[in-house]
Amino acid sequence: MEQCAENRQMLANEFKKYQKAFIALGDETRQLIFLALLENEQLGMRVPDIMKKVHLSRPALSNHLRILREAGLIDMHKKGTMKYYYVSANQDFWHGLKEMFTHVDSVVCKAVLSDYPVWKD
Repeated sequence: MEQCAENRQMLANEFKKYQKAFIALGDETRQLIFLALLENEQLGMRVPDIMKKVHLSRPALSNHLRILREAGLIDMHKKGTMKYYYVSANQDFWHGLKEMFTHVDSVVCKAVLSDYPVWKD
């Protein structure tokens, strides 16, 4: 039982680390923005191009882009005066998120195989 509590605490700590990403993607509009960036044929999209895809005003889109950037999901680069937004290529971030889900899978599998009644149907 003690191991179960330790595993849950480990998962809680990992979840807290990526909580901003979950919150950011919890919004349907930000999901649409993220998908638009993923589906774009070129690396990076400018605000006017994203606006056409998601039908948002510039201020609303800017706010959503800020939230996605702060969550580590997207990034931006400047070329002259133009800003291009793209899905983050931060391997540490994506690897950490993958590891968190791997840990969730491991903890759930151990719990299902144990006699812990909460995990029984």
